[in-house]
Amino acid sequence: MTTAWVTGAAGFIGRHLVRHLAATGYHVGGIDLAALDQCGLKECVSGWVQGPLTQAGLSALADQTGAPATVYHLAGGSSVGTSLANPYGDFSATVGGTAMLLDWLREQSSPPRLVVVSSAAVYGNLHSGVIAEDAATAPFSPYGAHKFAMENICRGWAGSFDLPVVVVRLFSVYGPGLTKQLLWDLCGELTADKQHITLGGTGQELRDWTHIDDVVRALAAARKFAAADMPVINAGTGNAGNVRRIAETAANACGRDVSCIGFSGQSRPGDPFSLVAAPGKLEAAGFEWKVDLDAGVRDYVAWFLKKSAG
Repeated sequence: MTTAWVTGAAGFIGRHLVRHLAATGYHVGGIDLAALDQCGLKECVSGWVQGPLTQAGLSALADQTGAPATVYHLAGGSSVGTSLANPYGDFSATVGGTAMLLDWLREQSSPPRLVVVSSAAVYGNLHSGVIAEDAATAPFSPYGAHKFAMENICRGWAGSFDLPVVVVRLFSVYGPGLTKQLLWDLCGELTADKQHITLGGTGQELRDWTHIDDVVRALAAARKFAAADMPVINAGTGNAGNVRRIAETAANACGRDVSCIGFSGQSRPGDPFSLVAAPGKLEAAGFEWKVDLDAGVRDYVAWFLKKSAG
């Protein structure tokens, strides 16, 4: 049975990816700051290391699972807000942790494929239409800048040490288990029966909303693209959904009238107006995005209501 590792395995995407890999026949190893018994993955993993990415930790995981065929790298900064509150901490986690992983990989006799999970935030606010994988990058938040620095470090290591690497830029990932960001905060307010809910921005901001079930399939499919020239993949549906649509769909799913939702007109620092992917390498290889946006939002609300009910 083939072995795959996930760094940042206890995070929202990491947990779903671990479960997907285990369900599709992989031996899975995980490394995360969280303890294994805190994240509900005991039945899914063959090895686990609690702690930051270090040479010793990675070697300890190899002792438990054997050498991996693929490493999915999700550890590092996870939000614009956190990067604004603690930019150096975000830099250290994202860039420093990635350099540590790359240095360990280059010393292996047969380096595994490395799938590096980045973000559409690297594109910044340059693009009003769909964004191709070779589009210009201009990150304007610390989060985006650190993800782009991470990508460049990967490119340098891959080319210099013949490491098979692919970068996957995620867009707006959502789904059951996500306990932060727009849908989580909005559902909390909707179920608190607030008469008036004011969201940031105008409501017209465009995002490429990707359901977690599709995202983990996309990450698994991306492994075959890993190469020393480090291709870049956009993991997005190509379908734009504005924030107002998402909010109103959630309101309806909660049994609330959409008139309770308003917008401040003030965007958050570091948030681009539009981030929507153009079809790229995944789609050309036959990958299909399966989860309909409105159905996916209703699925999230159903999970939130069940979780809230205990």
